[in-house]
Amino acid sequence: MTIPLPISGYVLAGGRSSRMGADKTLLQLAGKPLIEHAVARLRRVCADVNILSSNPALAPYAPLVADLHPGCGPVGGMEAALTHSSHDWNLFLAVDLPFLPAAFVYGWASRWLNSCGDGARIRLFSDGGHPHPSFCLLHKDVLPFLAEAIGREDFKLMRIFQNAGRELATRQGFPAESGLWFQPAEIPAPPDPSAADWPRITPAQLAARELWFANLNTPDDFARAQAHVGALDT
Repeated sequence: MTIPLPISGYVLAGGRSSRMGADKTLLQLAGKPLIEHAVARLRRVCADVNILSSNPALAPYAPLVADLHPGCGPVGGMEAALTHSSHDWNLFLAVDLPFLPAAFVYGWASRWLNSCGDGARIRLFSDGGHPHPSFCLLHKDVLPFLAEAIGREDFKLMRIFQNAGRELATRQGFPAESGLWFQPAEIPAPPDPSAADWPRITPAQLAARELWFANLNTPDDFARAQAHVGALDT
């Protein structure tokens, strides 16, 4: 069994789902709601897992952490999480990324935790040149920057991350550009065809690689996802 990492995991589940036309957190994919898929993956990676939401319908899946400042989007959820967390490092996963494999998440997070020391307090991916701030590792040192941004009604995650990363790196004596660490979401090596357990990337997951960082925002997105349920590891 793979031992969960000493980090807290938080599912970002407070969105309004306006483009989906229904609460996406409870939409069923392969017989389970998206919130259940997200929680199951984070529990394989993190020492404790919570849901960033005040929706009581989600309480059966994991403990809820409500925003301290409602209506601020993911910035508000991350502020609440870093205030709540008992760990220095915290992993955030959007509820609408059901195809990102737990093996990929665990491998990335464990490699970083075993080799930290480069001044970065924010870790996230870019995929196809696009950053994905809704799947990231944040150190608790980022909390004051989130709170300050909320105070001035600035809810742009990438702008907050860039400012926080530069200042935190400089405080530690590192170059400013080292504070925000991007990793290209490279395609992993071909998997062992006999591997079916979650700590390895399976052939079905590799075949659905283009969906790993694809948010399910619309009914069309969800319909496409239904055709790839064999790639789910939850």
